[in-house]
Amino acid sequence: MTAPPDAGTLFENAAAELRETAFRDDITVREIPTPTGLAPFALALAADVRPDDDGDSVYGTGRFVLLHDPDEPAGWGGSWRIVIFAQAPLETEIGTDPLLADVTWSWLVDALDSREARYGAASGTSTKTLSKGFGGLALEGDGAQIELRASWTPQGPFRPHVEAWAELVGMLAGLPPGSEGIAVLGARKAVRD
Repeated sequence: MTAPPDAGTLFENAAAELRETAFRDDITVREIPTPTGLAPFALALAADVRPDDDGDSVYGTGRFVLLHDPDEPAGWGGSWRIVIFAQAPLETEIGTDPLLADVTWSWLVDALDSREARYGAASGTSTKTLSKGFGGLALEGDGAQIELRASWTPQGPFRPHVEAWAELVGMLAGLPPGSEGIAVLGARKAVRD
């Protein structure tokens, strides 16, 4: 009888699955240093929507972290955990929508469901920010931003989870699913009004 793979091998297999994922052309995904102290094994990815030549994006950005702890920390509901972040600037009028935070969370759930990414123990926050410049920043005018932070315990393959996250990052930036290759006339909120 063959012994089951150890935790390091399991994590490396999961990491390879994520590294081999293909993303839409207008979202650049790269591996970044992982946060320390969260779990014995971690992999972190960053996404930028239609970045400029310097790698900066005025459309939106996100982070995806896969964690593995064979000791199954309390609250995880298993030995794996995914932690994500996604944010995008908005037109000020959109930022005042009272349902914006709820819609943002529903986009994450819809993205996971559309890819049949099974999960449990989901939690998170959706934050909308409105800002107004004063004094030396008065010329920058008003601004708005949406941000989602979430985590869940993945069940089954990992690729559908990272694909759902990339879809969410694109949607927050104004790129609905299936819009790859469609020209964007300008950033939704590159600078303040």
